Amino acid sequence: MAVWRGPDGILIEPIVLEQRPCLRVTQDVNGRRYLLGYCTSVKQVARHVDLADLVEVIPLRAHRSAL
Repeated sequence: MAVWRGPDGILIEPIVLEQRPCLRVTQDVNGRRYLLGYCTSVKQVARHVDLADLVEVIPLRAHRSAL
């Protein structure tokens, strides 16, 4: 599933909470992560961050070089 990052350390992750899908919005401040909220819609996420500022985090595979 996709994870998104925004300005000022905002992180949005899809999770399942009480058997329902939602988006966890957190913010990293000085090395600590603070919960801003659990959102059930994108409209709720927009209360915490401008959606246009979000970028998707794409995990890259490690490249194995031939020996």
